[in-house]
Amino acid sequence: MHSITVKKWLYCLLLVIAAMALSGCGAGKNINAADTVGRDTRNKLLVSVRDQRLLLLRDNKPVKSYVVSTSKFGLGSQPGSYRTPLGRMQIAKKIGDGYPPGMVFKGRQPTGEIVKANAPLRDPIVSRILWLDGRERHNNNTFQRLIYIHGTAEEWRLGSPASYGCIRMGIRDVIDLYRRVGEGAEVIVMRDSLLDSAQGRKYLKKDPRQTQPAGFSTLY
Repeated sequence: MHSITVKKWLYCLLLVIAAMALSGCGAGKNINAADTVGRDTRNKLLVSVRDQRLLLLRDNKPVKSYVVSTSKFGLGSQPGSYRTPLGRMQIAKKIGDGYPPGMVFKGRQPTGEIVKANAPLRDPIVSRILWLDGRERHNNNTFQRLIYIHGTAEEWRLGSPASYGCIRMGIRDVIDLYRRVGEGAEVIVMRDSLLDSAQGRKYLKKDPRQTQPAGFSTLY
């Protein structure tokens, strides 16, 4: 009889401890980007609005570039403006690990639906999400504005501004970038051409063909 009482007491104690632990999961706390960021210090992303291209740097050396699409409403950080923020940011969260190309996300959750590139009348977030956090005063609401680097089914629009504030990439390109970078990696969105940065000039000198898809002037 005594052993049964002890077992019941221990069981109740475990339930109390479990409840206390669960009560700390987001209870009374505003989750922000700083709570989730890791430290990828090797990789950096340069996003040129003029060129509509993203350049990946590793240890400050150019690795690969991708055609992107920034906001069709222009640049800015005002809430509700649907504009792409400028300046220094970082990858706060990576979402979509392991899902197949074209997986549709709503509210950052996979829906189970898969769309192909350029599917008619479809413009969902697909494949992967890199959720950005602003690191400067003028863009420090970037995380709350839900600004992402993400895949788009509208690949035919890449290379020109077409988004609602996010930075869009091709269905498979965003998966490739996702596997190369970690949370905490720096992201810089700039008005100017990549040719105005030393790393961009070095990359384009190495492979001038990269000027074609992103709309660079062939004079460079």
